[in-house]
Amino acid sequence: MILHADMDAFYASIEQRDTPEYRGRPIAVGGIGPRGVVSAASYEARPFGVHSAMPTVEARKRCPDLIVIPGDMARYRRESKRVFEIFEEFSPSIEGISLDEAFLDLVGTERLMGQPQVLGEKLRQRVRERLGLPVSVGIAPVKMVAKIASEEAKPDGLVQVQSGEVAEFLAPLPVGRIWGVGPVGEKTLQAAGFKTLGDLARASQEDLVGALGDWGIAVGQLARGEDARDVEPYREAVSISEENTFTQDVVDGAVVNATLFSHAESVARRLRRGALRARTVVLKWKGATRIRPGAQGYPLFTRRVTLKDSTNDGPTIAAAARTLWSRAAFKQSVRLLGVGVTNLVDIDEHQLSLFDSVSGEPQRELNDVLDRITDRFGNEAIGRGHRRSVERAGLTQQDKRGEK
Repeated sequence: MILHADMDAFYASIEQRDTPEYRGRPIAVGGIGPRGVVSAASYEARPFGVHSAMPTVEARKRCPDLIVIPGDMARYRRESKRVFEIFEEFSPSIEGISLDEAFLDLVGTERLMGQPQVLGEKLRQRVRERLGLPVSVGIAPVKMVAKIASEEAKPDGLVQVQSGEVAEFLAPLPVGRIWGVGPVGEKTLQAAGFKTLGDLARASQEDLVGALGDWGIAVGQLARGEDARDVEPYREAVSISEENTFTQDVVDGAVVNATLFSHAESVARRLRRGALRARTVVLKWKGATRIRPGAQGYPLFTRRVTLKDSTNDGPTIAAAARTLWSRAAFKQSVRLLGVGVTNLVDIDEHQLSLFDSVSGEPQRELNDVLDRITDRFGNEAIGRGHRRSVERAGLTQQDKRGEK
């Protein structure tokens, strides 16, 4: 059996726990400006239609009494660490999905912890007693069903699906509940005549392939509760990135360059904290001119370059990002700007050349000093002279590898 634990409205629940006057009131955590986005909404706000990823302006219209809080990601990460420390008391095999949810493999835990449902209730009680926060739990034979079960358990509940109950549990659910099927995939499935998971489960493989191509085989298996994915406790990050949506559209080249440098420094610092180097630098941006309706209506562009040598140095990553930006020759206003790296390698795998070891030593010593200062006093305590603080429209929701 696999357990999926999902904290309820995690950011909002932390704010309500720590600020008594927020309890029982509709609150949202996220950006407070005109381009702000809701990162989490309390359950008191949800009857008004307020939910995560909604523009804050729209959320305020739907719920005039909504309290919007900018949020504190550093505090939420600290609470996340405490949550996962509790999870570790119930299983040695944990796969974190984000700051506030994880899969726990329950194989072999029965003798020590009891039956899965008993274990799940103990976990919920322990999180509530130690942290004062609610968590919903789903338990099932496979990962996707456990995740759906935890969604059904919300708020602050537990749902267990036994092996013989999987087909009955899944059948009435809409196809959009399949893990990994987004709005576009849901429309594709509905257009092909599949409204529920039961429709998919009953269809033959020939009909699924005829309507959906090879994808039909995979969604048919998931609809029948056939999910071979194991709990993966040691998943490695394949990329590290930093981005932000500007509070106002940016066209000034100096602001773009300074933002690229700020992002590159953040990415490099996280690489060093993770004992990693990167071979490929990725530039990402959104144009400010909308091309279609909706939140995803702004054009998204990416460019990448593979470096001759791997790096975890901020100025080197910034130089690559600026070169990509210069080559793109994008003359319009920018709404979002990001810098990332991929093709990550352990720092021990990187072989320095003789010349690199000599010329790069002062830079490595400087980076080491900067890291020690920021570790002690915070990321804004010190920086290079041309670094600028990046104004953001809202919270970054990523569980950032290497961030403190």
